Amino acid sequence: MTTTDRTTAELADTVKRIWRHSFQAELDSALDQRLRAQALVGVKAALEAALLEELLTAREAAIASLADATRLPNHLYLSGSYSRQVHTLYGTLPDLRMPKLRAGNRTREWHILTRYQRTMPQLLDRMCYLYTLGLSLRDLQEGMYLILGTVLSRQAVNRVTLAAQTPMDAWRVQPIADTPPVLLVDGVWVTIQYPTSETWTDRSGHQRRRVRAQERVVLAVMGVWPDGRHALIHYTIATTEDTAAWQQVGQELRDRGLDHTAVQMVVSDGTKGLQSAMKQHLPKARLQRCTVHKVRGMTRYLHYQNGADTAPATDAPPTPEECHQQRRTAISTAALEIFQAPTQSEAEQRLAAFVATWAPLEPKAVKTFQRGIKHCFTFYQCAVNLHPLVRSTNLLERFFREFRAKADEIGAFPNEDSCLTVFHLVMVREHAKHDRMSIAKTG
Repeated sequence: MTTTDRTTAELADTVKRIWRHSFQAELDSALDQRLRAQALVGVKAALEAALLEELLTAREAAIASLADATRLPNHLYLSGSYSRQVHTLYGTLPDLRMPKLRAGNRTREWHILTRYQRTMPQLLDRMCYLYTLGLSLRDLQEGMYLILGTVLSRQAVNRVTLAAQTPMDAWRVQPIADTPPVLLVDGVWVTIQYPTSETWTDRSGHQRRRVRAQERVVLAVMGVWPDGRHALIHYTIATTEDTAAWQQVGQELRDRGLDHTAVQMVVSDGTKGLQSAMKQHLPKARLQRCTVHKVRGMTRYLHYQNGADTAPATDAPPTPEECHQQRRTAISTAALEIFQAPTQSEAEQRLAAFVATWAPLEPKAVKTFQRGIKHCFTFYQCAVNLHPLVRSTNLLERFFREFRAKADEIGAFPNEDSCLTVFHLVMVREHAKHDRMSIAKTG
């Protein structure tokens, strides 16, 4: 028994044990097998009938094009069938009969099943859906065993992400027909494995290229339209969030048809290099600093020494950590309320009151908060209904949380294509979940 066979057998035993101890009682084994077999009989018959109908339709079209021929060409005669294994939603068909003609079978393009396809598209789609929900490849192996009654290899399951790579590649170059006036930009860090010049020998004696995990950042751009619609419109991998990286993002957006004169505002967490890139590619856009990051950055400079925090009356006095938490909450809440003002003039009044109250208690933190504060008021150029959407990068951060959950489960992506494909799968699911598919297509 090979290592692969032993692993497959162990996984099958594990799934059976988990099902037996964790869920409802199993049907009688013989009855279970009979029900599965009867279901597959119907599936097999339906598939074989559909395949034969597809072949006959193509054959009739070929005959019609030979109307002047006095005798049917030899290659258009039916010539039995050959067997192939196919995985379906209802189980595995070990001997599906594929009809054939006397010639031309190798070059024929099938629509129901492509020549080397071993898994029905509907099953791949459902596996892809579960993968984006957070299931690991091993989890999918377990799930597919419950459906198919056989264990798929990790290589077969991994084709789930490969199946999504083609539409992902097409989406990333699709023209942007409707330029949003507001862009939210940010990056999420990931770990990707890259090949090195070193090699090693596996158990079978094969030479393998040694890989080394490296940190990379996925730079993402989300668009916000005047009616409140919002969706991701672009993403790419870079080594760092510097000026060159953001200039590349700007160039890629313009190459895809983004109207740089229509972008009025760019929302960022203050990443370095972005402003230089904006001057080159988005000359009419103004910078909006993320208000949440601004407040979060201020709290790092709290020293908790001046004044006394008001604590609820309790039998035991609050601990130092509880006092610190009370102050962080109080000053953060007061700072965030500044940006919830309906107008900029009122926000500036709230800022003045905030400084008067908190500067004597936390001078360093308040000084840090005031630095560059004017960029936090840019969102007031937008309509009031857009203020909650564009005064911070929260919309993008929420999506990053979904992606990080999947990235953390994977650990290190095997290559950049794998990383981008998973990012795309999570994006498509998020857009569909919130009914944003029309703008997710960008065109």
